[in-house]
Amino acid sequence: MQYIKTPMKGMPEQLPADMQLREYLLGKIKATYGSYGFSLIETPAIEHIENLTSKQGGENEKLIFKILKRGEKLAKADGADELCDCGLRYDLTVPLSRFYANNMAQLPTPFKAMQIGNVWRADRPQRGRFRQFTQCDIDILGEGSFLAEIELISATASMLAQLEFSNFKVKVNDRRILKAMAACCGFAEENYDDIFIILDKIDKIGLDGVKAELLGAGYDSSSVERYCAFFENLGKGMSCTEFCADRLDGFLDPAVLSDLEYIINCARATAVGEMQIVFDPTLVRGMSYYTGPIFEIELSDFGSSVAGGGRYDEMIGKYTNAKVPACGFSIGFERIITLLKERGYRIPDQKKRTALLIDKKIGREELLGALQRAARLRAGGETALIVYRAKNVRHQKETLEKEGYTEFLELPEKD
Repeated sequence: MQYIKTPMKGMPEQLPADMQLREYLLGKIKATYGSYGFSLIETPAIEHIENLTSKQGGENEKLIFKILKRGEKLAKADGADELCDCGLRYDLTVPLSRFYANNMAQLPTPFKAMQIGNVWRADRPQRGRFRQFTQCDIDILGEGSFLAEIELISATASMLAQLEFSNFKVKVNDRRILKAMAACCGFAEENYDDIFIILDKIDKIGLDGVKAELLGAGYDSSSVERYCAFFENLGKGMSCTEFCADRLDGFLDPAVLSDLEYIINCARATAVGEMQIVFDPTLVRGMSYYTGPIFEIELSDFGSSVAGGGRYDEMIGKYTNAKVPACGFSIGFERIITLLKERGYRIPDQKKRTALLIDKKIGREELLGALQRAARLRAGGETALIVYRAKNVRHQKETLEKEGYTEFLELPEKD
């Protein structure tokens, strides 16, 4: 058997320099979200297959890494559907909902959760997209008012601003507006998710492409024409009230529009840097579990969203048989890491890192002195590495520089 030294496709490895940046970003995320009152929790990487395939995860349910039953249970499995009883989580929201339902008696209301961990999707790897990647989520559970949306947008925008991302856009919509548009155009409710998936492609294929795909899927031409008419004259900076303009009377509660306007206005009033906040009626979000306001953050130099979320008031109730309001925001950790590396981002205020390169023939007394010197540097708050000097010391120093070492002491020192 031939051993393979490269990792599985889409399963990245992290070198020491990469880990320094990742740990720095994680520290920033924890500190920023912690200042908003979010508490760090942890959920298992493996979830019950029933939870993962509950038709709440949209397209992601097609990307689950399923895990076979073990031992006697596998031998007794009858058919493909019974071969698996669990799988790797594809996001952190499904596990959070189960976690909250299982532990809600021990948690405050509302509960502000922060969750950071790896997730897995059998996706096609590309720039900033992997099969194994880290997600960073904040969620507010048990808060039914728009305070949750405002806090989530504010915390996430503040996080990005601290990393010197200033030119970013927060796009806001509401799933109830999407459903109202589909309903008033005569589409059947069971087709809404398919219609929204096609609409979500509008940035890539344009309105004509959306129309062609809807017609190609067999939808009534008059319904398609009326639906696409909603998106023909989208004005820059148009409010949700201006967009709807009485066209959804009888299909949408007016409170949905006034609440969404308030969320947008509050987010604008507390905006950081050059952040823009806009209403975008074409914003869909892929998860079918969203029930109300949805949002995404788009960075101009990435060309796609780096954070997204929304309200999902019905998911936790599937575990508890009682409605629990919930809203969350997920930051695209891997995409942000990709952008920081492409920009040559340097970690500010990094501790001084000194490498003591000792001669292999160093005497015991001199070695003790080197060890004591390294100990003094560490006691002073520096990082001190002590290693034997390589024959190619120039290459050794270049390698250490990539790990952040800026000072080199060759011991014993030459006269």
